[in-house]
Amino acid sequence: MTGSPVTGLGSSRLGPAERAAALDRMAREEFDVVVVGGGIVGAGAALDAATRGLSVAVVEARDFASGTSSRSSKLIHGGLRYLEQYNFDLVREALTERALLLQQIAPHLVQPVPFLLPTTHRVWERAYLGAGVALYDLLAFQMGSTRGVPHHRHLTRRGALRLAPSLRKDAFTGAIQYWDARVDDARYVMTVLRTAAEYGAQIASRTQCLGFLREGERVTGLRIRDLEGNTTSEVRAKQVVNATGVWSDDIQELVGGRGQIHVKASKGIHLVVPKDRIHSATGIILRTEKSVLFVIPWGRHWIIGTTDTAWDLDRAHPAASKADIDYVLDHVNSVLATPLTHDDVEGVYAGLRPLLTGETEETSKLSREHVVAHPVPGLVLVAGGKYTTYRVMAKDAIDAVAHGLDGKVAESCTDRIPLVGGDGFQAMWNARHRLAARSGLHVARIEHLLRRYGTLLDDLLELIADKPDLAKPLSGADDYLRAEVVYGATHEGARHINDVLARRTRISIETWDRGVGVAQEAADLLAPVLGWSKKQRDREIEYYRKRVEAERASQTQEDDQEADARRRGAPEIVPIATP
Repeated sequence: MTGSPVTGLGSSRLGPAERAAALDRMAREEFDVVVVGGGIVGAGAALDAATRGLSVAVVEARDFASGTSSRSSKLIHGGLRYLEQYNFDLVREALTERALLLQQIAPHLVQPVPFLLPTTHRVWERAYLGAGVALYDLLAFQMGSTRGVPHHRHLTRRGALRLAPSLRKDAFTGAIQYWDARVDDARYVMTVLRTAAEYGAQIASRTQCLGFLREGERVTGLRIRDLEGNTTSEVRAKQVVNATGVWSDDIQELVGGRGQIHVKASKGIHLVVPKDRIHSATGIILRTEKSVLFVIPWGRHWIIGTTDTAWDLDRAHPAASKADIDYVLDHVNSVLATPLTHDDVEGVYAGLRPLLTGETEETSKLSREHVVAHPVPGLVLVAGGKYTTYRVMAKDAIDAVAHGLDGKVAESCTDRIPLVGGDGFQAMWNARHRLAARSGLHVARIEHLLRRYGTLLDDLLELIADKPDLAKPLSGADDYLRAEVVYGATHEGARHINDVLARRTRISIETWDRGVGVAQEAADLLAPVLGWSKKQRDREIEYYRKRVEAERASQTQEDDQEADARRRGAPEIVPIATP
């Protein structure tokens, strides 16, 4: 689906030519709205604006989703623990969004997943937690959002052990099973951006906001630098949206002050372990002294996390320390019959939550709700929130943009707009055996690809038809085809090896060597698409190797300061300039 049969406005493709064309248009045109930030909220705002008929540009200083939006727990959930805080409105809103994503907006990317909640007291705790989970289901039912997600059920210890034999018998007395959903967070962001592009948005990664254009008090656009070409230009806009998450305060300072809203970073880390280390047919959720710990099924792996600690060091590359890893292992091992060790950990990643400050110094209690503000005329700030409710945050931000524009702006319609790859997904899924026979790929491979690309699978199959060698799996990362590396650059905006191995695929956390062994093959596939010389190819491989070395070194350090110092040791492939 490289064209736009529905709108006729543009292509969903985000390749090198489309990036160059977007930068050219940004230098020549005035836009209704320019969005700063290519994470989930910025992507959602771009799509919301574009589907209201507004002209839109998006700039992102790094790769799409390279901050918080590729380092989440990868859950689409209502926030069961927020019920304990009596935050029913937030839970109700999130459950409504969960249903929309599962059923209408992204059925190809969002999948239901079961979780087992062990109980340790026979009477009061089962009654207490059971009431909470029942309320969770009731809120979902009231919003008409239970379709595709079964109701919870109570289990005896024996029943729970049948589902999760790895649980230690003496660690619990029974369990409750309930359902939420999961998503590949980085892939979802990229798909939202591609959908925005199809509706006419002009989008460029590796494009840094250096400052704002002003007419008196009013913001009238941005000064930007193309970090790939090291050129600067101006983008004129009637309204600017600051959707930069944990960098929100930095962007506010460029316009002359931080304003009334402040954002604090909270670090959460996750471990990735092989599927065979925990024998279970269901995910697991554990209550900790601070929040909750999830054990999430993830293909041939488990994702285990998260932590919740204050972070005021490098925001571009938050580091997981040995203490963080020990914390997660200690808590999950409290219920496992065979404990996990550091040797079982394939991958580790750390991300930062953008939390609204001012309520308490404990990050686990800071607000997950979002806020939209007009710090100065022409500038809208959206901050806080959670991944699941990104669409509501985006709607509220563009509502504020509409208020600042002359003339009537249509209401948001993103609750009815499928993401690219979603329209017709079920029919293609039903035809997966026929697709397998036609393409020569195993049906299991087709299923995996459909869950990553939806109906855009046709694009990959065209690449393979032209170059059959691309049908081969990557050496050392055989969950992914060679075609997916090429497609990451031709259609999905990837500019560097790290973009492909860390975000277009998840090779950097799903392989024991963190993707170092596949870097050469990836570079050889990317070089013709991105016009790399042999020198650039070698530089890309060396950069990736040093990044992995720095991450591994940081994960052996005892505290945040030492871990941060080690992680900072890796050079940036494209340095971010100082404004």
